[in-house]
Amino acid sequence: MLNRVAVLSDVHGVLPALEAVLAEPDVRAAERLVVTGDIAAGPQPARVLDLLVGLGERVVWVSGNADRELLECRRGGGGAVPDPIAPWAAEQLREDHLDLLASLPASVSLSVRGLGKVLFCHATPRDDEEVVLVDSRLDRWAEVFDGLGSDVRTVVCGHTHMPFVRLAHGRLVINPGSVGMPYGRAGAHWALLGPGVELRVTDFDIDAAVVQVCRDSSYPEVGAWADYFLRARATDADALAAFGPRDGRGHAP
Repeated sequence: MLNRVAVLSDVHGVLPALEAVLAEPDVRAAERLVVTGDIAAGPQPARVLDLLVGLGERVVWVSGNADRELLECRRGGGGAVPDPIAPWAAEQLREDHLDLLASLPASVSLSVRGLGKVLFCHATPRDDEEVVLVDSRLDRWAEVFDGLGSDVRTVVCGHTHMPFVRLAHGRLVINPGSVGMPYGRAGAHWALLGPGVELRVTDFDIDAAVVQVCRDSSYPEVGAWADYFLRARATDADALAAFGPRDGRGHAP
């Protein structure tokens, strides 16, 4: 049983945001750091992976759809990748990075004090691209929980880059938000688990981070990318409007 677990999701290859979160005292003290996918698809992919690998066994890794897409870009086996930065990011990775991404599980389970058995995944327990939101219908949650063991009391997911905590069919659902590509509010978003749930946001110097990313990355559109995502130009309303049709609500009775 773990007492404290820090959850970092959707880092998206943004090194200064990750460094800011890792410097947090509660993250440094956590027994485990669970990284719930979409780790490297961004402007500083190799440096982000190297930093996390250097933390050793404290890091618990989960694959996300963007991690899978990086592999598809380099090793084939998939269709067109929708994220324009992904093909560039994939080319920056070494073979050991690709082997790491290929080895990542779709989900992991840990026992956390106060929360019981916690399942960590990227989007939903059954799919790395499926969309659920804070206001998704209860029957939608029943769909995505189908087949999940009754011993799983808590589900942690990412993917939509917006933090929330809610109860659905007796299970606590937690989205920590995004470290590197926040929607709605700037800063690096993460969560601290055990014995309760704390949604955290780490403030850091966004102007300096944009300069650093632009200096370090050779991505051709890095200036526009860093300005848009690090400054959280997309509001939560924008994101909900974009994601809403993908959670099945258009088919509600």
